Amino acid sequence: MGESMTPEETPLEHVVKVLDVVRTGQEGAHTLFRGDSLYFPTKRIYGGQIVAQSVMAGSRTVPEGRLPNSVHACFLRTGSIEEEVRVDVETLRDGRSFSSRRTDVLQSKGSILTTVLSYQESGQHGVRYADPMPGDLPDPEDLTSAKDLMRPYAEKSSFADYYVTQSPFDIRHLGKTVLLGVDKEAVAKDSGRQMVWSRTDGHLDMSQTMNRALLALECDQIMMEPALRRSGLGITTRGISFASIDHSMWWYQDIDLNKWHLFVQDSPVADHGRSLCVAKVYTRDGALASVMIQEAMIRVPQDANNKD
Repeated sequence: MGESMTPEETPLEHVVKVLDVVRTGQEGAHTLFRGDSLYFPTKRIYGGQIVAQSVMAGSRTVPEGRLPNSVHACFLRTGSIEEEVRVDVETLRDGRSFSSRRTDVLQSKGSILTTVLSYQESGQHGVRYADPMPGDLPDPEDLTSAKDLMRPYAEKSSFADYYVTQSPFDIRHLGKTVLLGVDKEAVAKDSGRQMVWSRTDGHLDMSQTMNRALLALECDQIMMEPALRRSGLGITTRGISFASIDHSMWWYQDIDLNKWHLFVQDSPVADHGRSLCVAKVYTRDGALASVMIQEAMIRVPQDANNKD
């Protein structure tokens, strides 16, 4: 039921081990890898896991010095945590400063995820600008961790237990968290905006590629929250069904996830059961390190009593 964490491992060490996929073979332009699956309460593979594993697998096939600069992922079907995953990396092109790769993540039922990835040599010259980080923010040390918020519910809720015992991140919301209920103020203002400080729960020396892959996993843990805020929904809304459809992510600066970084999030549109969510990720010193966009399916029965 997902790769088991040993008593000697921290959640962070365990996740990094699972993301570090193993090369198993070569067939022409295709390089093959295998990886384990992390536990997740839904018993379905966590989407951020297989995006991160794709990033890591692709990085093993590019010239030295090229870091992931973008990933465009399309989720095709649900995966099972009972099975390992196979990652097929196809070499599309190696240019003078960019490398392009396509991956398929496979289980017994077929492809569960396909991605197109780009890797780039850092330090290339060109235009440069960035939106500034919002100012006058509370220090993350003065905010309550999601782990502490969820701890009282851990014995009764598998999701709460996951946040407390399995998540490798220390997540701290600026304002109310939708983990505990509907954000009525956000609904009244027709706003899905939220900001979240986060860092790893514990410290681990990691390559820059692993930091970027881990950010791909981390962001998926909170990407749908703006849509829930704006819709007046919560994760415990009766009959709610949600899943990632596709996900795009760009990295612009090096990032150390052992240190605090800020997610600035919004959900500008939703229709046809699909919600679009956007996030900018800043380092604590104000550098805009990454931008991501995710479309998610979020549905509730028409006759549901949408109260937590």
